[in-house]
Amino acid sequence: MDDHRWMSRAVELAGRCPPSESAFSVGAVIVDGHGTLLADGWSRDIDPHVHAEESALSRVTDRAALRTATVYSTLEPCSKRASRPHATCTGLIIAAGVPRVVIAWHEPDLFVTCEGVALLVAAGIEVVETPAFTLAARSPNKHLFRYEPGESPD
Repeated sequence: MDDHRWMSRAVELAGRCPPSESAFSVGAVIVDGHGTLLADGWSRDIDPHVHAEESALSRVTDRAALRTATVYSTLEPCSKRASRPHATCTGLIIAAGVPRVVIAWHEPDLFVTCEGVALLVAAGIEVVETPAFTLAARSPNKHLFRYEPGESPD
């Protein structure tokens, strides 16, 4: 898999997110086992409450291809959410049968405590972290964090 290429695309998509004071800006890309793009999405792209992974998964037409796919997400997939408590991104990924997830950073405990990586691993899904993308993935979310003078999110 070309993790660098697809995570770069996910970071680009995260930059398209309309800013929100109550949700992260996230990009997601889904690639099949042959390296072909199945779908992509970003937070709030189709409605004000949709998450990036949820949006991308909703666009996949060949559901069987998900059994060999990788989901690239700029943020750890949610395990709790206020807007759709029964449709977490972690649950949707597990239900879809996706065997591999690549993330850029873990979700901070800003809105909820996220256990996405732990739940994915417990379900037998390979989770790969790409720390080289952490700063780029955090960038569209700078407005959510308060910094002291002289501090920087980067």
